[in-house]
Amino acid sequence: MTDIPELTDEQLKSAIPARVRRRLIQGRFQSGSDVAALRRFVGLTQTEFARAVEISVHTLRNWEQGRRRPEGPAMALLKIAARHPKIIREQLNSAA
Repeated sequence: MTDIPELTDEQLKSAIPARVRRRLIQGRFQSGSDVAALRRFVGLTQTEFARAVEISVHTLRNWEQGRRRPEGPAMALLKIAARHPKIIREQLNSAA
């Protein structure tokens, strides 16, 4: 039997339950905290995440604070981020 490594504190802080991730992959964001949890799961700051998905930090903050809701193409990007966080991190590197 192989050893299963312990999660680091950083990994635990960014983790989201599988049931929540499945809901986000389906585009069922219930509140701004879902957007914030997804961003932390991807492992980016607000500035980095906004740059990676090509939105303003102001827009991202409005989503995270529940003042606005993502729609249309933005929702599609968030669903991709939930399913493939690595792609969003790679996009940040190519946007630099």
